[in-house]
Amino acid sequence: MDSKYNITSKNGNSATPFRHTFNAQGNNSNENNHNGNGKLLSLKRKSFGENGGSNGAKKFRLDRPITGKSLQEQRRALPVYNVKDQLIQEIECRHTVIILGETGSGKTTQIPQFLHEMGMSDDGLIGITQPRRVAAISVSKRVAAEMITEIGSVVGYKVRFEDCTSEKTKIKFLTDGSLLREALGDKMLRNYRVIILDEAHERTINTDILFGIVKEAQRARRNSSSNIPPLKIIIMSATMDVDHFSEYFNNCPVLYLEGRTHNIRFMHIKQPQSDYVSTCLQTIFDLHKSAPENEDFLVFLTGQDEIDAMVNTIKQISSTNSLDGPRIRPFPLYAALPYRKQMEVFVQSLPNTRKVILSTNIAETSLTIPGIKYVIDSGMVKMRTHDPVTGIDTLKVARVSKAQALQRAGRAGRESDGFCYRAYTLNEYESLAKSTIPEIKRCNLASVALQLLNMDIEYEKFDFIDCPPMEGVKSAVRQLLNLGAVNELLKPQLTDLGKKMCKFPLDPQYSKILLASSAFNCVEEMLNIISVLSSENVFVYPNDKKELARERHAMFEDKQGDHITLLRIFRAYLQTEKTNNWCRDNFFNNKSLEYAKQVKQQLSEICHRLGMPASSCGSDTDAVRKCLITGLFNNIAELQSDNHYITISTNRQRVKIHPSSVFCDKEKPKLILFSELVSTGRTYVRTVTALEPEWITEFLPKLVRNASLANGNSSKSNGNLSGASSNLFRF
Repeated sequence: MDSKYNITSKNGNSATPFRHTFNAQGNNSNENNHNGNGKLLSLKRKSFGENGGSNGAKKFRLDRPITGKSLQEQRRALPVYNVKDQLIQEIECRHTVIILGETGSGKTTQIPQFLHEMGMSDDGLIGITQPRRVAAISVSKRVAAEMITEIGSVVGYKVRFEDCTSEKTKIKFLTDGSLLREALGDKMLRNYRVIILDEAHERTINTDILFGIVKEAQRARRNSSSNIPPLKIIIMSATMDVDHFSEYFNNCPVLYLEGRTHNIRFMHIKQPQSDYVSTCLQTIFDLHKSAPENEDFLVFLTGQDEIDAMVNTIKQISSTNSLDGPRIRPFPLYAALPYRKQMEVFVQSLPNTRKVILSTNIAETSLTIPGIKYVIDSGMVKMRTHDPVTGIDTLKVARVSKAQALQRAGRAGRESDGFCYRAYTLNEYESLAKSTIPEIKRCNLASVALQLLNMDIEYEKFDFIDCPPMEGVKSAVRQLLNLGAVNELLKPQLTDLGKKMCKFPLDPQYSKILLASSAFNCVEEMLNIISVLSSENVFVYPNDKKELARERHAMFEDKQGDHITLLRIFRAYLQTEKTNNWCRDNFFNNKSLEYAKQVKQQLSEICHRLGMPASSCGSDTDAVRKCLITGLFNNIAELQSDNHYITISTNRQRVKIHPSSVFCDKEKPKLILFSELVSTGRTYVRTVTALEPEWITEFLPKLVRNASLANGNSSKSNGNLSGASSNLFRF
């Protein structure tokens, strides 16, 4: 059988066929690194020297380094090290600079060390932001090892719920969310001498807000009469629209680091595939038959459910079939994994063992995983969008952008020449969007509005790199008003409740629920539920034991819904000493529950600092369900005669309960509350709890208009809300 893939050679000539006969495509894949202004930066190795770039940008061309064994030899072999002196000179004489460096050039690990060596950390920290927790931790440990120091000493990191720094720390890696929370207490970021905004192309909400905050902090410090040293800003990425960024940062210069350590060869699927998961799985085993045993795989999928299912499938196939080649050992990698489990992917493979890492997009950037030779890219990603009309967030599986595809491919060329197998055709690649839509243009802005108000910043005057849609901003303020976080719509100011909500690293609706739990005497219960919801799926369904898993899960089900079911599971977990055995016997994900336990500890500390008394409603789960309404009032739906539900927000949406719910294939409640809406062909609501109609008016009196479930007005339409006003809530 012919291979499913076509080869695209990065060297401009036909590639050697892999396993079977391929249709060679030469160098027509247009895989060059686009700099955003119409110029192409070649991924091929360059001879050392300088070449003037377009638009006044300066380029540094780099030799291919010689691979060494020790950390210092590896460091000196990185492309960026060859232009260290030139780079330092350019950075030293400028307040702001953009550095566009190819994946594998060493910019993330080396530039902070260059700055430290030149004395930039003498009067303040060098802070380096990362979009994701695992990247901040792993890169900081690498830099600490290169500098021969303990992590938490000269080099440290700070991520959500974990601060590994000390008074000795000079180089600090942290998530963009962590730096944003620091800015809430100090808008001028006085502790920092240099801020490096790494992976700027990702354009998360936190990153976009940080752009404006550090730009203003730099301006304020330059104009300050105090002795605060000026703030230097460095923006780094492998792929971004540099013209747009340069214009935003006062036409700052752009430095190009041309050249990478190793080449990557691309393979695109010959024919479009309808099932990307199956295509990736087949590709794993096809490659396994021929790839040398010391060459590992990195597979990009969309979420925990897909990853855990594929881990189980690989284990099952490997154990029941006599496979040629080394033993396959799959590793999951996603945000909800406990840190210890995430770090397992960085351990070198054992002899006669192939490491197959199944990851979400958290492995796209700033990670060097030892041994990775092959990347298998599904071409898909989970993307969250927000409807400002309904106020509902939707999680959709969508195509990646070209920038994401390039970042994923770059994981294969970190230690040696590599291969990238794409489960989509070359034509499909060419049709991808150039870059990912910034989160600030498609996500719920309630957290953004809350953070800006907490910093006394008027969002209308905030210097966004890309302004969010005004409809989204208004929707966010309306949501905060309904939550009680602000006092009015036109000129909102934080209420006392809103100021307390800012203390929690949670979405505003969950901060409100947690703060409201005191009034319902269910603080302990809401801490448990919100902690589990902050993790990912806790259920495990092995392919060969699905029915047994369902039977064990049924022991914890609660007829009132999924939130109470999760509460029962987490309570049992917290009371168990041997959690690994308990999770294995009951088919729960110990990794997710362990992470939830860590989250609960941190949230409990915040509650204690806010003076919230501990309380528990015991078996009175009605109190829990009522408390959920205080934050998730947007997420309510009513049963229709055809067994579908209609959301009761302004733009009524037709939905079904997700098959994973305890209500699946059972009698459905007339009114439900849900945590999230997921669109995968059909539109489903997940994590569902039954409500009593009279609770709506009892706990949301200010939001009710024209209809009251409690007094039976909806009976005008055969008991359905559809006979009442289409605007049940005043949004």
